Amino acid sequence: MNIAVCVNHVPDTETKVKVGADGKTIDSAGVNYMLNPYDEFAVEEALKLKEKLGGDVTVMSLGPDSHKETLRKALAMGVGKALLLKDEGVRDSYGIAKGLAEELKSMKPDVVLFGKQSIDYDDAQVGTLVAEMLGLPSVAVVVKLDVHDGKAVCEREIEGGHETVETTLPAVFLAQKGLNEPRYPSLKGIMAAKSKPIEEKSASPAEIRVETTALSKPAAKGAGKIVGTDKEAVPELVRLLREEAKVI
Repeated sequence: MNIAVCVNHVPDTETKVKVGADGKTIDSAGVNYMLNPYDEFAVEEALKLKEKLGGDVTVMSLGPDSHKETLRKALAMGVGKALLLKDEGVRDSYGIAKGLAEELKSMKPDVVLFGKQSIDYDDAQVGTLVAEMLGLPSVAVVVKLDVHDGKAVCEREIEGGHETVETTLPAVFLAQKGLNEPRYPSLKGIMAAKSKPIEEKSASPAEIRVETTALSKPAAKGAGKIVGTDKEAVPELVRLLREEAKVI
């Protein structure tokens, strides 16, 4: 079983984001980065498939040298191979997907795993774009995955419930929280990951179709208002919700 996992290097969830001087990117000074949380579920699922079915797991990321930190986290968890598709520039989702898809074509994996979305831009596009570029079936928001005999049976979240889907391999799967419980890297794994090689390749060029023209933080919330403390305040509360907040 040839398994590929595509991961992203994202700001820590506790980061206080500041807009950079260019007004188009975040100020990276003092920002801690981490393996995208949804991608952790993808890495764990890849390792579980390897333990069950055998084969190789390759983790890959597209970006600058800083992405090696995230790749080493995956190596520490137990992944055998890591690949950095190096690009110092800024890409949109299409450009990232194009670079990943070009490399995956040569790898010919049986299973490709992504997190369902990346928590930096939250657009949830790259995994399904890659599947489309490869001409492969894809299943998103997967919370259960069973692979056997060249097929996969998945359980995925839909509004109000779950849906069971069956597809043939090769295929692309986008992991949702609940698919598994990612393992903690052992001390032995962390030490071994420091010496494991990370292969580097130049990412294939891609057309950038979306340009960020401005980045800004949302407006600060206004002060709260107390209209009363008993049932006599209900009419005024309803009026304010209707006329000021315009939510009813």
